[in-house]
Amino acid sequence: MSDLTGELIDNRYLLKRQIASGGMATIYAGIDTRLDRPVAVKVMHAHLANDEAFVSRFIKEAKATAALSHPNIVSIQDQGWNEGGPPAVFLVMELVEGSTLRDFLNENGPLSVEQTIQFITPVLSALAAAHLIGIIHRDVKPENILISKDGRIKVADFGLARNMTMAQTMTAESSVVLGSVSYLSPEQVQRGIADARSDVYAIGIVLFEMLLGKKPYDGETPIQIAYRHVNDRIPNVKEFKSDVPEMIADLIFQATAPNPDQRPKDAEQLLSKVRDIQAKLDPKRRQMSLELDLPPLLPKISKRSKVSIGSAFGGLKEKTTQLISTKPINVAKAEDSVRTKKRKVSRRVKRNRIIALLILLGVIFGGYQLLGVGKISVPSLVGMSQSEAKEALSNIGLLSEVVEEVFSEDIAQGKVISSSPGGGGRISPAGTVGLVLSKGQERIEIPVIANLTPDVATQKISALGLTMGDINEVFDMKVESGFVIGTDPKSGEKVKRNSVVNIVVSKGVEKIALISYVGKGGDEALSELTNSGFDVKVVYKFSDKVFKGQVVSQSPEISDAIGLGSKIELVLSKGPEFVFVPNVLGKNKNDASLDLENLGLKVVTKGTGKVNNISPAIGTKVKQGAVITLTLR
Repeated sequence: MSDLTGELIDNRYLLKRQIASGGMATIYAGIDTRLDRPVAVKVMHAHLANDEAFVSRFIKEAKATAALSHPNIVSIQDQGWNEGGPPAVFLVMELVEGSTLRDFLNENGPLSVEQTIQFITPVLSALAAAHLIGIIHRDVKPENILISKDGRIKVADFGLARNMTMAQTMTAESSVVLGSVSYLSPEQVQRGIADARSDVYAIGIVLFEMLLGKKPYDGETPIQIAYRHVNDRIPNVKEFKSDVPEMIADLIFQATAPNPDQRPKDAEQLLSKVRDIQAKLDPKRRQMSLELDLPPLLPKISKRSKVSIGSAFGGLKEKTTQLISTKPINVAKAEDSVRTKKRKVSRRVKRNRIIALLILLGVIFGGYQLLGVGKISVPSLVGMSQSEAKEALSNIGLLSEVVEEVFSEDIAQGKVISSSPGGGGRISPAGTVGLVLSKGQERIEIPVIANLTPDVATQKISALGLTMGDINEVFDMKVESGFVIGTDPKSGEKVKRNSVVNIVVSKGVEKIALISYVGKGGDEALSELTNSGFDVKVVYKFSDKVFKGQVVSQSPEISDAIGLGSKIELVLSKGPEFVFVPNVLGKNKNDASLDLENLGLKVVTKGTGKVNNISPAIGTKVKQGAVITLTLR
C-alpha cells in the first residue's frame, strides 16, 4: 500500500509518520486536528478495503472493541471511511508512545520470574476484562503488548483477528505470519476457531519466551511451525531453565496444553493462578485492593476543645444571668400592694416570660447543635463487611442497619459501599448508621432461545436487560428455517447488564446439486458424496453388465436442488453371479489360487508342486464363492 504520510484523513486526522505495517493494515502516528491531540490511525490495505465482507467484519469488531474500557487496553476512539481523498478504511486508536514487549525482549533477553510476573499481570487483567464481555483477542504476541514511556503496559489489536482463517493467515506477509503463527493454538491451526482458551494458550507461549528468551518452535515456513503446534507438546520450561519455580513451569505447561479443556478456562482464571503463585513466592508482598480505606477512628475531644466548649456554655450562662438580673425588681410598698397583685396575675406578663424562656432554651440547644456537642464522629466503613462495620460502630456506641443493597462492579458482595452519615459525619450517641451493601457484580445469564422465532427471542433477551445485537442467518440441517439456532455469547453464560447478544437464525437445509454416479467407481462416488455432506448407504448386488466395484444404480438419481445431508443409496456391483472355472493346470499353488480368487472363488489345495487336477472340472459354471479343489503333484 502507498505511503499516506502527510494526508488528512476524513478531514480530521493528519497522518504524521508510519509506526508499523503488517499484512492487514499500516499504522500511522497522527494528530486529531479537531481536538488537537495525538492519535494512532490504522489504515486497512487497499486490497482488503475492496472486500465488503472483510470491511463489514472489521467495522463490527471495531465497535465491539470500543466497548472495552480498561487501563491496560489501547482504547478505540473512532472508525470510518476516508472521503475526499485516497480511499481508505481506518481505525483511530489511543497513541501509545514507547516500545513493544518484542523490543524489550530483543534488548534484554530472558527475564527473571519477578519481571515476567510484573509484565504478564496487567496483560492478563486486560484479557480478563475482554473475556468477561465475550471479546477474544486471537492474536496475543509480544508485538501487540505495548510499554508506554510512563511504564503503563497496554494490549493492542483486541478482537480484530476475528474470522481470520488459517488460509488467510498463511498468505499474509512473511514477517507477520512468522510472528503470529508461533502463538496460534492447535484448534486455530486445525479448525480456524478460537475462544478464551486460545488466548490462554498464546499467553503460555509468551511466558515461555519471556523466561527463556526464545519461542518453543522455529521453522523456515509458517506451515512448519503450525505443524509442530498441532502435533508436538510444548516442552516444560524447567527442561531448559532449572531455576524456574516448579509452580510457574507447571502453569505454563498447563496453559499450553493441546486440549483446550485442560487449560484455564479464561484469562481471569489464569490471572488468579498467577497471583496465587506470586503470593507464595513472595508472601510479604503487599497487594493493592479496592477494599483498602481509612481504619475506624474513635472520636476524641482534646483539652482545648473541652475549654472552648466550656467557655461557650459559660458565656451562655452569663448571658442568662444577665437576662434574669436585668429584669426590674420592685420593692413592695403598702400603697402599691394592690397594683403589685394585679401585675403578678397579668396574662401578658406570663406570656412574655414563657416566650423569653423558650428563646433561651432555643439559644442553648442551637449552641449544642452548632458545636456538635455530644455527637459522635462516624468512621469510614467503605469496604468492610457488614459484621466488621457493625463491630466498629458498636465499639463507639452506635447501631447499624442495612438500608439498601445494590450491585457494584468494584466492591465485593457483602461489603459496604457507603454509609449514612458518611465517614467523618456526626451522629447522636446511640444513633443508627444506615449501610448500603454491595450485591457484587451484576451478571445476567443468557437464556436458552433455541427453536424460538427471532421476534420472541428478541423480547426474551430485552426483558432481561440485555441489548439485542445482530441476527445472522446460516444453513442448518436440524433447525427449521426461520427459527433460532443459538446465541453469541452462548446460552448459560453470564454477562453484564446491557451486554450485546447476537442471535443465529436457521436458513433451513442447504440445497445443492446431485449428479449421477452410475457406471463410476464406487470408491470415487462414496468419497465425493460423503465430502459433500450426504448420508450415503452402500448396497452390493451381482451384475452381469457392470464391472465389479462400479455403481449399478443410485437413489435418488439426479437433482438440481437436494437438501444437504440427505440420504443417498448406492448399489455397487459384485460382478457376475456365475463364473466358469478357468484352466490353471500346470501352475504353481500361488498363481493358480490368485486366478481363482480374482473370480470370487474359494480355493482348497492338496499336496505340493504344480496343479495336476481341478474339481469341479475346467469350464464348469459355478456361483461366486464356490469352493474349487486343486490337487498338486
